[in-house]
Amino acid sequence: MRKQLTAALGLHLCMLPGFALAGEQNTSSDDDVVDVVLIGGGTMSVTLGTWLNELEPGWNIHLYERLDSIAQESSDGWNNAGTGHSAFCEMNYTPPTDDGGVDISRAIGVTEQFEISRQFWAHQVERGILPDPNDFISNVPHVSVVWGQDNIDFLRERYSRMSENPLYAGMEYTEDNATMAEWMPLVMDGREDGTPMAATRMQLGTEVNWGAMTRQMADNLARQNNVSLTMNSEVRGLDRNDDGTWRVTIADLESGDTHTVNSRYVFNGAGGAALLLLQESGIPEAEQYAGFPVGGSFLYTTNQDVVSRHDVKAYGLAAEGSPPMSVPHLDRRFLDGQPALFFGPFATFSTKFLKNGSWTDLFSSMTFSNTLPMMKVGLNNFNLVRYLVGQVLQDREDRLAALRQYYPDLNPDDWQLWNAGQRVQIIKKTEDGSRLQFGTEVVVSEDGTMSALLGASPGASTAPPIMLNLMTRVFPDRFESDAWQSTLRDIIPSLGMQLADNPEMLRQVRIDTANMLQLEGQAEFIRANLPGGDDSAPSDSSSANVGEATNPTDEAVDVDGPVDGPVGDVENADVSERQESANP
Repeated sequence: MRKQLTAALGLHLCMLPGFALAGEQNTSSDDDVVDVVLIGGGTMSVTLGTWLNELEPGWNIHLYERLDSIAQESSDGWNNAGTGHSAFCEMNYTPPTDDGGVDISRAIGVTEQFEISRQFWAHQVERGILPDPNDFISNVPHVSVVWGQDNIDFLRERYSRMSENPLYAGMEYTEDNATMAEWMPLVMDGREDGTPMAATRMQLGTEVNWGAMTRQMADNLARQNNVSLTMNSEVRGLDRNDDGTWRVTIADLESGDTHTVNSRYVFNGAGGAALLLLQESGIPEAEQYAGFPVGGSFLYTTNQDVVSRHDVKAYGLAAEGSPPMSVPHLDRRFLDGQPALFFGPFATFSTKFLKNGSWTDLFSSMTFSNTLPMMKVGLNNFNLVRYLVGQVLQDREDRLAALRQYYPDLNPDDWQLWNAGQRVQIIKKTEDGSRLQFGTEVVVSEDGTMSALLGASPGASTAPPIMLNLMTRVFPDRFESDAWQSTLRDIIPSLGMQLADNPEMLRQVRIDTANMLQLEGQAEFIRANLPGGDDSAPSDSSSANVGEATNPTDEAVDVDGPVDGPVGDVENADVSERQESANP
């Protein structure tokens, strides 16, 4: 009887006017198809929109953000470390080797990427898209600091290897307490235990407010007739039309109404929520992924008597057995128009995939294909589980004790706790089983029409090169066209080059970007430490020996891979080996 009723109901529904037609023919016409839909108003989507708007100014681009303004999740200045990650101080990018050496290959890749980012941002300043660089980027030296003889030996070897490379020209090393006291007074004052220490300093370090930068670029996009930015709009459906376009269903969170938009290309840059939307798209590539959310918090102070005595970003080493997200650092920041200090991160746990997400996010992402891999990863990563449990159980005194290792004379009353952004760690099925990845990964459908960014941290420092490499996969023919290549080389003068092998071009690019980004003192530092060259030479590929690069992006990527490998914030660098301890 139940089968008969079901069949009758199905026949009745199919007889409704237009029902069968609507269910079987998901087609679109050129008149109602936009070129690109960008999901999420964070750094990645806005960066891609900025790239595409210059490369294809006639394209119709729609961006949808679920919150009421741009860059309110992980991109917001209060929700991340704000470090311009260039591998100057992040020791997780330079793991020790079995023979007692240090592998700097990944650091070189990250530094090369950051140089592309600097050129991209400088170009946007020149065009007026980023009208005031002082609002989002500033010169803050990057310092690495360690305690204990084993760690000193590691840092000395790291410095020895890196200082041989032009990318790190001008890096300084010291084991002298008086010198370290000049570099970072807060770290050294009140330190009486006599534990040996060492540090390196790189004057070219930067502090970046990714939220301010993203909002400036979004403001420019909003002024373009071909671009639409819509807030309070949540993407809830991604369905493939019969003609290969995508039907995107959007809910207006203010009115409750929904509507659809057909698009030739969709980029899913929804931060932690990207995994859920990727699964919603139904592309086969989504089946190999699961996600595990980890939040972060920082201690911070705006007491200017304290802040004025620490004008660097000081990075340490993660303790033995700790995951890379636990790298401690005491940072000079510029937020809401005033200097501040941040210390952390401290891990938190929530089943939300976004800071403003839902408690059901984790459970909604679990499918038949990814639940078992999630369980296996949990069993095989006991150190991570132990770390997270320990972090969740920490109280205020525990966090202050961790800060006291970097600031012995602290006054607890100066420091408050801030809950920062949510990150979703990638769990990926591979031929060798399931593994937990701490980096950033871009997933692209076979035909290139659907792409998504997954990862614990989108790596705002590397957003321009990540999106550059995404375009090689999504728009391969256009990318190789003369029109795109000409524009790309206007934006990135070093396109296709390995700057480590071209010190004259490196010098020119760094001086040009330092001047355009108004990074005080950097141009003089570069001239002093990268001598030679003609400062008046034009800042394009003709000012140095570009060579015969066959793929213009081959040398503009992280050594672990431009898209598939882990890139971005050092807290997520996937390094299996650790120094014994960063603690004195």
